[in-house]
Amino acid sequence: VKKILENARTEVAVFLGAHADEIIFTSGATESNNLAILGILKNTSVILPHIVTTNIEHASVLELCKNLEKSGKAEISFVPVESNGIVDPRKIKKALKTNTVLVSVMYANNEIGTIQPIREIAKEIRHFNKNNNSQVLFHTDATQAVNYLSINVEKLGVDLLTLNAAKIYGPKSIGLLYIRRGVLLAPVYLGGDQEFGLRPGTENVASAVALAQSLQIVEKIKEKETKRLTVLRDYFIGEMGKTGTQIIINGDLENRLPNNINITVPNIPSDLLVIELSARGIMSSAKSACKSGDGKSSYVIKAINPHTKDTDGSIRFSLGRYTTRPDVVYTLKSLRDILLKLEKWYQPE
Repeated sequence: VKKILENARTEVAVFLGAHADEIIFTSGATESNNLAILGILKNTSVILPHIVTTNIEHASVLELCKNLEKSGKAEISFVPVESNGIVDPRKIKKALKTNTVLVSVMYANNEIGTIQPIREIAKEIRHFNKNNNSQVLFHTDATQAVNYLSINVEKLGVDLLTLNAAKIYGPKSIGLLYIRRGVLLAPVYLGGDQEFGLRPGTENVASAVALAQSLQIVEKIKEKETKRLTVLRDYFIGEMGKTGTQIIINGDLENRLPNNINITVPNIPSDLLVIELSARGIMSSAKSACKSGDGKSSYVIKAINPHTKDTDGSIRFSLGRYTTRPDVVYTLKSLRDILLKLEKWYQPE
């Protein structure tokens, strides 16, 4: 069983362009993000360590950073993204300080699908480190990017990288954290020496094997699937403009994942749109699944458009391997019908 686990670790490492001893298996991306941030903080000698992140990170990064700031364990800079949902690398560089220990910027946003300039950010961090004799580390949550973008850690220039299997058609409750050789983390949990002493507990061998196999499938179909979904996405976005209703596309139109369409419909609540679509067999999301039960509007949408009201409905359509053009056509027709129906009841103030 140990041999099977290590074979899976090696296969994953090959996909990332990494070494096998740089791969730590976890229960998923949320744990990996926590291990990356808390592991760095627990190992640093900086009295008040400083972390730089953005205001649209996944909740497992954003909420953790807010908690660290509130408890006085770290100083946090939340760099705002531009109105297109992309952060300016120069603003990341400007936020760096002598006590900065970590920068954490997600590769692609889970709600609006915008792709962040990870390589450019890595370059700015390297220049800062060289000019200031610093050792600022760079972490990226690449969970949403794995299906469609290059995840080669050397080319990205990152020190730590997070991903999980659930977003690549693998099982839930398995993920990983890539930790570049030479980067030292302290374990968050104690009680065992598994996963190089960083993640105690019996290893989930079957799921680790499934994660490795899922990555192999991704590698085989990535280029073809990216092209196919880009065509569907652009068709979807183009046809929405013909509905006769004011629809706002959230996030950059070019630097976004090929499977992501996120829209705002003024004066029609998100939950009502989701229910109406669901009644027609169309699954959509009002925001991140991790925050879907808090009853609040999406903090990501408010970050890129501060004027968004709670009564403005923002929903996300996610395309996938089994999405076809007829599916998109049916969804567009259903959306038109729903908007015509609801506009009679919901009028601008």
